[in-house]
Amino acid sequence: MNTDPIADMLTRIRNANAVSHPSVEMPSSKLKVALAKLLKSEGFITDYSEKAEGNFKTLSIELKYDEQHKPVISSLKRVSKPGLRSYCKAKNLPQVLGGLGVAVVSTSKGLLTDRKARKENLGGEVLCYIY
Repeated sequence: MNTDPIADMLTRIRNANAVSHPSVEMPSSKLKVALAKLLKSEGFITDYSEKAEGNFKTLSIELKYDEQHKPVISSLKRVSKPGLRSYCKAKNLPQVLGGLGVAVVSTSKGLLTDRKARKENLGGEVLCYIY
């Protein structure tokens, strides 16, 4: 039983990046797949896939590295935690590294980056920072 599946996902990606693994696997959920889709669209990962193994689904994420074999994702930080949720209005959404990083926001229209949420004037729960 895991109380914070998003933190578990981010930790698995962080650990796999630290030892230069080509991919990482984890239990799947709709939220994790949506986060993986957002990471792919922002260019932080190469690809992701979901496979069914018996009654459970597994999410596999292919990590992305540059020419010097350094990970594209240099930092993953969980912001909103189960014990302390963090909500922001569209005007107050944080900019990560002056716009170089991405803040992932859970809105009424699904997971969005801070830029897209600001553009659509949507606030929500700030899940994590990625840069």
